Amino acid sequence: GLVALVTGGASGLGRATVERLVEQGARVVLLDLPSSPGAQLAKELGERCAFAPADVTSAEEVGDALALTQKEFGRLDLTVNCAGVGIAVKTYNSKKDKVHELEDFQRVINVNLVGTFNVIRLSARLMSQNKPDPDGHRGLVVNTASVAAFEGQVGQAAYSASKGGIVGMTLPIARDLAPLGIRVVTIAPGLFSTPLLAGLPERVRNFLGQQVPFPSRLGHPLEYAHLVQALAENPMVNGEVVRLDGALRMQP
Repeated sequence: GLVALVTGGASGLGRATVERLVEQGARVVLLDLPSSPGAQLAKELGERCAFAPADVTSAEEVGDALALTQKEFGRLDLTVNCAGVGIAVKTYNSKKDKVHELEDFQRVINVNLVGTFNVIRLSARLMSQNKPDPDGHRGLVVNTASVAAFEGQVGQAAYSASKGGIVGMTLPIARDLAPLGIRVVTIAPGLFSTPLLAGLPERVRNFLGQQVPFPSRLGHPLEYAHLVQALAENPMVNGEVVRLDGALRMQP
């Protein structure tokens, strides 16, 4: 019966989350770029799913997506932030005498970190209107960081900084929203089988999977979605970053 908003919901971790939530009886607004296959996916999932074309860095477009959520389903109980981008560039490549483009760094920070905060702040306003349950609970925000927030590899300065920022703001935002009965939790996935890795050769993906202590494979997006559901069902988890990585610790 929950009403959820999932950003980046047209592919990867976001898509798996949208599909699981709908399967479990929730109503979901799938937020993704207009160019994404989000409209088609929402149509396939039926009347319990609506598509909101939006860029997470736009206050106006996210506001429109939340207005759609309220119009279609009456409220918002759960927001899951999965939208994100990644690049692999060294800070300075001496062999090519090439420095990291400042615009590229700023774009990753803007989408991953600023975009996540934009969705949180606007979602909190809508969630705060919910009637609290007997525990005083009104809603939950789940963010997506990465193990790169803790063990960023070569070429991941921008990506690690963006995900480290999400980790760093989890507790203060949970404290900000605690009086409203809104929880904030962040998941830090390890290596997952998402479109980001799908472009790699199979032998490379197998090699990456073997780096995971156990289970020695890439994570399935369904496992991320399962954790989102578990967090929604357990009201005591708050202000925490949960690693979902099979005990992986990334090497340089």
